[in-house]
Amino acid sequence: LAYRDLDNAFALTARAGAALTDWRTGTNIRHSLTALLRQSIYSRLAGYDDLNDADRLAVDPVMRQVVGGRAMRKQAASTSQMAHFETEVLTRSDNLAALMELSGKWIEQAQQRRPPDRIILDLDSSVSQTHGQQEGSAYNGYFECTCYHPLFCFNQDGDLERALLRNGNVASADDWRSVLEPVVARYRLGKLKRYFRGDAGFAHPGVYEFLEVEGYLYAIRLPANAVLYREIQDLMTRPVGRPPEKPIVKYREFTYRAASWDKTRHVVAKVEWHKDELFPRVGFIVTNRGGGAASVTWFYNGRGTAEQAIKEGKLALNWTRLSCHD
Repeated sequence: LAYRDLDNAFALTARAGAALTDWRTGTNIRHSLTALLRQSIYSRLAGYDDLNDADRLAVDPVMRQVVGGRAMRKQAASTSQMAHFETEVLTRSDNLAALMELSGKWIEQAQQRRPPDRIILDLDSSVSQTHGQQEGSAYNGYFECTCYHPLFCFNQDGDLERALLRNGNVASADDWRSVLEPVVARYRLGKLKRYFRGDAGFAHPGVYEFLEVEGYLYAIRLPANAVLYREIQDLMTRPVGRPPEKPIVKYREFTYRAASWDKTRHVVAKVEWHKDELFPRVGFIVTNRGGGAASVTWFYNGRGTAEQAIKEGKLALNWTRLSCHD
């Protein structure tokens, strides 16, 4: 019921249901699309991932209350009705497009009450392991499993701005524009400080150029190579003496231009010597931020919030539990 109160305060599912296209006609329509969407969402929030539970939940007093409408007078949707809604209604192209826009509209609605003064976008991919014959399921050599390889964009508060379900064998940055560009467009007119973070999978000149044009300050991890290591060669010598308990951290800033880049860019290197480790931990970040190497590294490390948000979705909402299709 607490979720339902939040839903009422922001009209989340009401707005979502209104965005869906209902082609049903006649007088035998028992449940609105908003009610079906609520039942689908709240069932999963309650830990019922399978539609097999819908018949039992249909007569549950709490479920009837949160679904509202006809469910309060009689009962909520049955298993067959929910299955039709999720496999036939939501999968229509116009409804899929509406669902992709949904989380961004919810965030926009919440921000109207407390407008942010900055936005930090974190782009990250993850693995959703598959066990059947789902369309697009493929073996991924990095994750070493058959899976989907979805792409997510989160803000600094851990809110999902946009997501895209992709085939399992695509690269991390594949189709990044379809996820990032609509999010950037929504924040284009606001007077905000704009930032972006991404791991080495998004170290792509097209990403840098797009962010620079849009006025974003970014920090993106660079894959290491021999040219970058030459810039920090003197830092790769192990410090003499007994190693301290805390890591010895050294930074280096320099300019660098890869063959595929249109110009020289600023790079920050971080070298960490840890006790009981023979070799240092080395990381390179390409950035257009100022403030020094330590500040850039601290900012980049904040992208761990996106990883935690993905983990929360997997563990709390079971969003990697995908149906099997033959």
